[in-house]
Amino acid sequence: MLLGCVLALAMHWPLPLHMGRDIAKDTGDPLVQAWQIAWDGHALAHQPLSWFQANTFWPLRDSLAFSDALVGYAPAGLIGHGAHAAVARYNALFLFAYALCFVGAWLLARELGAGRGGAAVAGAAFAYCPWRLEQDGHLHVISSGGIPLSLFLLIRGYRRRSPSTIVAGWLVAAWQVSLGFSLGLLLLYLLALGAVAVAVVWWRRGRPSPPRRVVLATAAGVVVLLVVAAVLARPYLRVLHDHPEAHRTAAQVEVFSGPAQEFLAASKLDRVWSAALRPVRHSLGFVPEETLFPGLAILALAIVGFGWSRLARRLRIGLGVAVVVLAVLSIGFHGDWEQWLFPYRWLFAALPGWQGIRVPGRLMTLTSLALALLAAGGADVAIAWARSRGAALGAVVAVLLFAVVLAEGWGFAPHPRAPLAPAGLHGLPAPVFVLPASAPGNRRAVLWSTDGFPDLVNGRGSFVPRQFVALQRLAARFPDRASVSAFRRLGIRTVAVRHARGAGTILRRSLNGLGIERQARGDVVAYDLGGGLGP
Repeated sequence: MLLGCVLALAMHWPLPLHMGRDIAKDTGDPLVQAWQIAWDGHALAHQPLSWFQANTFWPLRDSLAFSDALVGYAPAGLIGHGAHAAVARYNALFLFAYALCFVGAWLLARELGAGRGGAAVAGAAFAYCPWRLEQDGHLHVISSGGIPLSLFLLIRGYRRRSPSTIVAGWLVAAWQVSLGFSLGLLLLYLLALGAVAVAVVWWRRGRPSPPRRVVLATAAGVVVLLVVAAVLARPYLRVLHDHPEAHRTAAQVEVFSGPAQEFLAASKLDRVWSAALRPVRHSLGFVPEETLFPGLAILALAIVGFGWSRLARRLRIGLGVAVVVLAVLSIGFHGDWEQWLFPYRWLFAALPGWQGIRVPGRLMTLTSLALALLAAGGADVAIAWARSRGAALGAVVAVLLFAVVLAEGWGFAPHPRAPLAPAGLHGLPAPVFVLPASAPGNRRAVLWSTDGFPDLVNGRGSFVPRQFVALQRLAARFPDRASVSAFRRLGIRTVAVRHARGAGTILRRSLNGLGIERQARGDVVAYDLGGGLGP
């Protein structure tokens, strides 16, 4: 774990120097996810039975379920309060996610037969696969270390017939699901496929009776996993019922579906491949979700590992088939013709829950894990060849391969300053609507609401509720008779206007005949819709 932590710090330097000031990647989704984790801690401490009734998108219910809720990070949300703590906490978990990816893949590779050098390459290949660079703004996507860690614990537990290790494996799987269904659903289906494979092997071996303690541990672990998945799924199902616009359509999936050349597209943040693969990247329709380049070193080592490594033959074949199948699925689908070319459409139409996954490219999480395990085998082949010519040469080759894999995944690490909360927002009577209600403005308002979690009309999720769209239209005309009347009927107490781009027009509008008051509070102008603004 120590090496994983050191690598996470080094690969994202100098972010660790400014944990509470800056934020990883950009000021988009990270601001919202920093609020999510803060809210998770608040809900855990104050309202565990109404966890998903968050303070944003007021007065809509289950607003925490408007995107992956990161519930598994709730204990971290108990530490500190306010926006500064939320940003520092987010950055710490961002680095932790990378460290856990490295450790989880290293342990899994070791359990499957890789040597230490190969396992280190597997950890680096999974945690720092170049495709992750564009996903750094999605904590729920990069937080995938629970997948290899749960597989390691389960494989080791069943091999050693250790009930405690088996239960631990299922608990880690449940924790991974609790971070969000974007990856949690993939893990559930992966475990289901694994269970089918184990059942087939068990049947063909004559149905031997497993130890009773193993059966009990399995039953307990599976029950916990299914209960966690079912409890967390309920608010998402309610959201789908309340908000038909939340349903993923085939047209939305097509937007995020890329051509085959997306596997040759590297992120603009990639220090090694950005310039060389720029033409491919520029040919894509939606770059952030279609840059799936796995890294040349990882791919070369995986090919060697597939053909010549000491990993079990069935394992190598299984991993190789998984890479091909997952790569095909990652393309998504385009149009209604030639469906046999796009099997992702079959999954989208037939598998329960699969319609919740709108970005096929995120299957690259599993693809990169399979490639990393094969790359471990390839690295072991190269290390063994070098070691046969001298122990020193073997050590040099091991370090060199590890460094090359890391170098391909080492990107420019942007860390913009997190926006400071305007002092004038503090203590305003809630519910509050912060204007301008643009996408960037909503993200900032959500983060700032971590100071006390007042009821906030603003919000940001993976879809935009139709009710909020209507309020945004009214807000564009505020203050006028229609908007003031609608906001009052809804129960909004305060409209706060920040001195930001687009705010000047609002501030110049007359209040004559509207029956509302305006008060300057530093860098915020607050409009009282009834009840007084207080001191």
